[in-house]
Amino acid sequence: MDHLIFFPVLIPLLAGIALMLPGLHQQVLRQRLVGFAANVLMLLSAIMLLQQSAGGMRTYMMGDWQAPFGIALVSDQLSSIMLILAAILGLTAHLYASAGDDQRGPFFHPLFMFQMLGINGAFLTGDAFNLFVFFEILLIASYSLLIHGGGKQRTQAAVHYVLLNLTGSAFFLIGLAIIYAVFGTLNLADMAYKAPHLKSEDLALAKSGALLLLVVFGLKAALLPLHFWLPRTYAYTSTPVAALFAIMTKVGIYSIWRIHTAVFGDHAGVLANVASDWLWPLGWLTLVAGTLAVLASQSLKMLVANLVVVSAGTLLLMLAISTEQSAAAALYYLIHSTLIAAALFMVAGLITEQRGQAQDRLVRSRPLRQQGLLGVLFVIAALAVIGLPPLSGFVGKLLLLQASSAGYQASWIWAPLLISGLAAMLMLTRAGTTIFWRVQGAAQPSDAVHPLKLTAVLVLLLMSPLMVVLGGPLTELTQSAVSELYKVPVAVVEVTP
Repeated sequence: MDHLIFFPVLIPLLAGIALMLPGLHQQVLRQRLVGFAANVLMLLSAIMLLQQSAGGMRTYMMGDWQAPFGIALVSDQLSSIMLILAAILGLTAHLYASAGDDQRGPFFHPLFMFQMLGINGAFLTGDAFNLFVFFEILLIASYSLLIHGGGKQRTQAAVHYVLLNLTGSAFFLIGLAIIYAVFGTLNLADMAYKAPHLKSEDLALAKSGALLLLVVFGLKAALLPLHFWLPRTYAYTSTPVAALFAIMTKVGIYSIWRIHTAVFGDHAGVLANVASDWLWPLGWLTLVAGTLAVLASQSLKMLVANLVVVSAGTLLLMLAISTEQSAAAALYYLIHSTLIAAALFMVAGLITEQRGQAQDRLVRSRPLRQQGLLGVLFVIAALAVIGLPPLSGFVGKLLLLQASSAGYQASWIWAPLLISGLAAMLMLTRAGTTIFWRVQGAAQPSDAVHPLKLTAVLVLLLMSPLMVVLGGPLTELTQSAVSELYKVPVAVVEVTP
C-alpha cells in the first residue's frame, strides 16, 4: 500500500483521459458510469489514507527522487480530511450533473475529472512549485466548467474569473522565484526547517515572497479586496459546477495553512507569523463585506455565493488567531460550510427549474410544482447555515466562539460572527417566504425533481446531523489533524550550501 498516496491523483487523471477516448467520448451512460466509479474510488482511497495517517505523516517521493529535488506527495490527517471532503463533494456534484446537466455542453465529464485531479493534488503536494502546477490544472478545468452550457452572463463572469486568475498565476510564479532564491528549495518541509536559520540579509526578501504568496492564496480564498470575482462567478455558472466550486476557496485557505502556518509559523524565528498582521484586518473586512453583500442579495444563488464569502472571512480570522484550538474549530467549520453551501446551491438549482422565468430571483412568482419537498430541503439547509441546533452549523459556530474567547479576540470576532449569522437568518427567511409563500396563479409546468438530484441533495444535507452525532470523534480528529502544523520541523535532507 506504499503507492496509495498517489491514488487520489492517479484515479482522476486516468479517468479524465479515458473519458476522451472514442469508446467513451460520445457514450453518455458510459461516461456517467466511469465518472461515478472514479468518484467512489477517490472516496475509498481518501478514507484509507485517513486510516493510515493515524500513524503519522507519510511521504511519497515520485520516481524515488529525494527531497528537496524530487516531487513529494505528503499525506497526513489534515490532507486526508480535505481529500474525503473533496470526494464527497465530487460524488454528489457528479450525481446531480448526471441527471442531464452534463449534456448541456461538451467534455463535461473529463473536465470534471481534471478539476478533481487539481483539487486532490493541491491537498497532497509537499512542494510549493507543484502546488502551483495543481492550481493551474484545477483552474484550467474550471475555466471551461464555468461556461458549461453557455450564456451571456456566464461568459462575462468567466472573462473576469480568467483574467484575475491568470494575474494571480503570474504573481504565484514570481513569489516562488523569490522563495527559491532565498531558501534554495521549494519543498515545504525543507523550507520549514530552514526558515528560522536564514541569514539576516535574506529576511526582507523572504518576507516579500511569503506575502506575495499570501496575495495569491488570498485571491483563491476570496480575501477582500480580491473577493469580487466570486459572487457573480458562482451565481451564474451551472448548479453542479457551483456546488463543486464550494471547495475552491477552501483550497486557497488550505494553502495558507500549509505555507503560513507550517513554514512561517511560530517556529520561523524572525519570519514567524509574517501573515498575521495582514490576515487580521483583511479577514475581518472580508467577513463584514460578505455580510453586507448577503443583505443586498437579489437572488438565491447570489445569496449563497455571498455566504461563501462570509465563510471565507470567518476561516481567515481563525487562521489569524493561529492557535491549535482555532485551527481545529476552523477545520470543523470548513467541512460544515463547504457541504452546506454545496447543498444550498443544489436546492437553488431545483427551485430555479420549477419557477419558470422568475428563476431564483427573490420576486413574486407562481408556486412551485413540488412546493412541500423543496420547502423542506430549503429549511434544513437554511437552519444549518444559520447555525441553529441540532445541526452542525450550531456546533461549528460554538467551536469558533470558544476558540476566539480570549480577551481582545472576542471583541473583534464575536460581533461580526454573530451579526453574519443574523444576516443569514434574515435573508434566508426573506428568500423562503418570497419563494414559497409570495405566490400567485397556478404552478409552472415543469418536471419533477430527478431522483439523482434529490439523492445528491439528501446526501449533503445528511452530513450535517451526522457531524453532530459524530461530534466527539470528529472534533478529536480535527484537533489531531491540525497539531501537525504546529510541530517544530526537522531536517528533510542535508543540502550542501
